[in-house]
Amino acid sequence: MISRLRAIAKKELKQLIRDTRMLFVIFSFPVLLLVIFGYAVNFDVQNIQLGVYDQERSDISREFINSLTSSSYFKVTKTISNYEDIKQTLDKKDAQVVLVLPKDFSHNFFSAKEPAIIQFLIDGVDGNSASIIQNYVNSAVYTFNLKYQKQIVARYGKSLQIPIDLQPIFWFNPDLETTKFLIPGLIALILIVSAVITVALTLVREKEKGTIEQINVSSITTIELLLGKSLPYLIVALINASLILLAGYVMFGVVVKGNYLLLFMSTLIFLFACTSMGILASVISDSQQVAFTIATFVSLLPSVILSGFIFPIDSMPIAVQILTNITPAKFFIVVLRAIILRGAGLEAFWTQLLYLILFSSILLGLATIINKKKTEFNR
Repeated sequence: MISRLRAIAKKELKQLIRDTRMLFVIFSFPVLLLVIFGYAVNFDVQNIQLGVYDQERSDISREFINSLTSSSYFKVTKTISNYEDIKQTLDKKDAQVVLVLPKDFSHNFFSAKEPAIIQFLIDGVDGNSASIIQNYVNSAVYTFNLKYQKQIVARYGKSLQIPIDLQPIFWFNPDLETTKFLIPGLIALILIVSAVITVALTLVREKEKGTIEQINVSSITTIELLLGKSLPYLIVALINASLILLAGYVMFGVVVKGNYLLLFMSTLIFLFACTSMGILASVISDSQQVAFTIATFVSLLPSVILSGFIFPIDSMPIAVQILTNITPAKFFIVVLRAIILRGAGLEAFWTQLLYLILFSSILLGLATIINKKKTEFNR
């Protein structure tokens, strides 16, 4: 069996090496996708366009505005002179948020009688960005308040005692960069798409060339044929995984905090699940066009929508949560985030690897049965 597997894998590898254009696509496409997705898919909101309507124009109001623009989050793009311009500014998207400072801002700010009231008018069309902007605004106001709070209280001969001094600490991703959270999901997405599509085209190519008949009359069993043809692409996918990790480190600073051997074994199990999907797509297809369409549909859409790559699975309805089990990317993303971001050991995700092994076994067994029945029917 091993010698027959080696012969089939050697034949497939020679065919792959001869196709230089295919090799170029296989090795360049994953890294290109990582670069595009890594820079394009980002939930961090920076360089927020800020409109300012400062009715007082005092030292303290200018200092408050400078406290906002001193970070990379806000930049003043519009100076407003009257209330009528505010709506026009937001309508034309000259600003995402407008700050309104009243005429008595500095007087109330240093007064113990009533607080200084300011307004932030936020464009709420994009709910996600609006929520993030609101959090940035709250944080900026809190920091500015804290700076002057003790000074103002001391002016009136009182002492300031904070009952709870909250000091949150973020583990694993201190800067809360969404890119570092998304990169493991991108790795899973790119690997599953490239592995499933390339494997799906292998068996169909034999059908279109007419060489499948020669293989069927040989002593090679169905499982040997399927495994032998997928082995070269499994090796190629492992090389791609290494290239993607290297690109993630160079371009986005993503460092693997966990065990590399554990990452390698987990990736190997995941790629075996991906090749099983590709084999099943190849078995049920009669042309490369159909195989490509099926492979893209079963790998790309579920990996983006149902894997937890972007949308949290826990927030989905129960029926959809059950449906998420159709994609192996769901389990592998959990493993990747545990190893790469948290540096966790096998005890944190061993159940995910069991799911992947079970997934692979079911799909490979199903593909073997279908291919065997189709071969007997053609005879």
